[in-house]
Amino acid sequence: MAEDPTRTSAPVHDVIMIGAGPAALTAAIYTTREDIDTVLFERGVVGGLAAVTDWIDNYPGFPKGIAGLEYADLLREQAERFGAKIELGEVTEISGEVKGITDEGKYRRLETTEGEMLAKAVLIATGSDYKKIGVPGEQEYYARGVHYCATCDGAFYRDKRLVVVGGGNSAVQESMFLTKFASHIDLLVRSDSMRASEILQHELFEKHKDKITVHFNTTTDEIVGTDDKVTKVIGTDTTTGKKMEYETDGVFVFVGLKPNTEFLADTNIELDERGLIKSDEHLQTSMPGVFVAGDVRSGATMQIASATGDGATAALHIREYLNEHARTHGDS
Repeated sequence: MAEDPTRTSAPVHDVIMIGAGPAALTAAIYTTREDIDTVLFERGVVGGLAAVTDWIDNYPGFPKGIAGLEYADLLREQAERFGAKIELGEVTEISGEVKGITDEGKYRRLETTEGEMLAKAVLIATGSDYKKIGVPGEQEYYARGVHYCATCDGAFYRDKRLVVVGGGNSAVQESMFLTKFASHIDLLVRSDSMRASEILQHELFEKHKDKITVHFNTTTDEIVGTDDKVTKVIGTDTTTGKKMEYETDGVFVFVGLKPNTEFLADTNIELDERGLIKSDEHLQTSMPGVFVAGDVRSGATMQIASATGDGATAALHIREYLNEHARTHGDS
């Protein structure tokens, strides 16, 4: 932790990174190797969505693929080897104004679950979270029959029936993964076709047709259960208007992702129409000293490889920013 005679009682760090997924962990490897004091705050799982992905098959350098959790553990180990400090907690507010100290433009103020902290630079790498479908029963049976992570919860459904909701790559990939456990899967697709890639669709229909039944033009209207478990899903066949019921022991929802930017609602950090964070060519946001990397950045490709590239790029620009600030503010 950096010492500064002008500071308040709040701890001061060179860089605070919000999130500890592939983008932030990669950035931390770069910053800490150069002895830049770096703290990461993660409110969920270290490694982000990569950590709860069953298998990563398209990351360079792993010709046989790698389990998502193993990949996340390796990233964490590497970042910590150089001195990165990872805190399991949450940043709830970020501000460019720091009251009560001299030279306040030098710092960004963050409210965290560990209290107030100051940082000379901030990296937002909060990634995305699973979208909800917002139907009756979804919230009531969350973690008691309704899930968003097949890797985390699939093993609970060995020899059970499942319903999967969604028609994109994630829905198809996770449905195929769930066949390791489930006796049968009903895949509910709202439209008349899937958004998943042709390769995944081919694998689904060729290799898993005995275990997965795809229902096109089918909405998910309600998740029904007893006090302690899900028993069925009620939907509608939109071609006939007929109500459909699917008996099931659990429901897995894969309908896309939403950016984790809610905590920025009262800041002047500019977002795009999807809620992703806008940045300049240096990955700096509209708040000076605050950078962005990974899936939460506007224009991101939502790939692990590009997230790590973002992290490296952001770290280099953060270093330049800190060097310039040291000259401007007379740091030693």
